[in-house]
Amino acid sequence: NIPEDQADKLLLASWGLPKAVLEKYHSLGVVQMFEWQAECLMLGQVLEGKNLVYSAPTSAGKTLVAELLILKRVLETRKKALLILPFVSVAKEKKRYLQ
Repeated sequence: NIPEDQADKLLLASWGLPKAVLEKYHSLGVVQMFEWQAECLMLGQVLEGKNLVYSAPTSAGKTLVAELLILKRVLETRKKALLILPFVSVAKEKKRYLQ
């Protein structure tokens, strides 16, 4: 669980994302994340590029964790990221979404 003094970590605005990214998430109704999502982002050195393996049911919010990790890493390192998706239709949808 998230310690009381880190409850702000549930808010997307607490993760140093650019205003345009936050506005996009807010327009989709995503202002904060679930506790388990924030816990994933705070594990070890995940934000520094270390590996993370996590599992959750369908539609539980796994994609948000991956997107935030990718966005933060790309913006901070100015390097490219490779996002592997299972279907062409999902890849096209994610491409439109991330643009």
